[in-house]
Amino acid sequence: MADSARDDVLSFLQRAGLGAKDIVLQTLSGGVSADIWHVTSGDRDFVVKRAVPQLRVAQEWKAPLSRNRSEVDWLNEARHIVPEAVPQVLACDDKLNMFAMSYYPPDLYPLWKRELREGRADPIVAHAVGAIAARIHNATAFSDTIARRFATDDAFLSLRVDPYLYATASRHADLAEPLRAIGRDILATKRALVHGDLSPKNILVGPQSPILLDAECAWYGEPAFDIAFCLNHLFLKCVWVPEAARRFIACADTLTAAYLDAITFEPAADIAHRIARILPGLMLARIDGKSPVEYITDETDKARVRIVSRNLLRNEARTLTTIKTEFASEFAA
Repeated sequence: MADSARDDVLSFLQRAGLGAKDIVLQTLSGGVSADIWHVTSGDRDFVVKRAVPQLRVAQEWKAPLSRNRSEVDWLNEARHIVPEAVPQVLACDDKLNMFAMSYYPPDLYPLWKRELREGRADPIVAHAVGAIAARIHNATAFSDTIARRFATDDAFLSLRVDPYLYATASRHADLAEPLRAIGRDILATKRALVHGDLSPKNILVGPQSPILLDAECAWYGEPAFDIAFCLNHLFLKCVWVPEAARRFIACADTLTAAYLDAITFEPAADIAHRIARILPGLMLARIDGKSPVEYITDETDKARVRIVSRNLLRNEARTLTTIKTEFASEFAA
């Protein structure tokens, strides 16, 4: 850790009243968009997170540091709704773009992505994630107060719509307009509080409940994005761990059903239609956008995902069922 970063963390801890004589900082790995430290301060364990201006990907991808505050606001809001599923914010410093939150030991709270990598696709976890997302969306739907607090359209554009859909459109000229139309419609849809990065890499599997992390993309907008984003990761895991593909698709079904059964702010069929519209665009984006998934490296596998996602994008009548059927026929036969 650079001395300047350590000094910033120590300064933050002292001002926040979280400092002690014996402070141990351990850098945690895996942060694409932030520096993250596990802090032991006296008899306390917690995490400090700081957003970085340039995301750690191959292409240039800058994002506003204000997303640090957006994440804190999302955590505080969501904790009122699903306290068992969200870390507690302990302190925040907007000048340093840092905040401290609860720490969850990995032996008790394994990362869902790691569980999936080992082929452990538990439908109970998938159901809980879908139900938690529904509770957050239901509680914040059509709220003028939430809409004002999370009017983060510019950040969501730079963090999600542009690097995923618009960047992918630039590489697929024949599908550029459908991809850009999906992006425009996402930005224009204002329904509920969106996490924006609902992915297995940001979900811990706790003994009582999944724990949702990393809400830097928090935004008042299109809740279908959250579900499409998570389903996309479950589908793509079929390429990563082919022997567990059928279990991953079963988890996707379970998550979808739990979510659609629980939402109350609009007809389930309406949001299911929008999820199906967004999903193939995200699928293609994780191959050819600014943030390709790191676990699909074989060019043949990439080509197979492109074929499936491009065919789905051409099918304007696609549904979640047709998406599952086409993906499963290629990757879970």
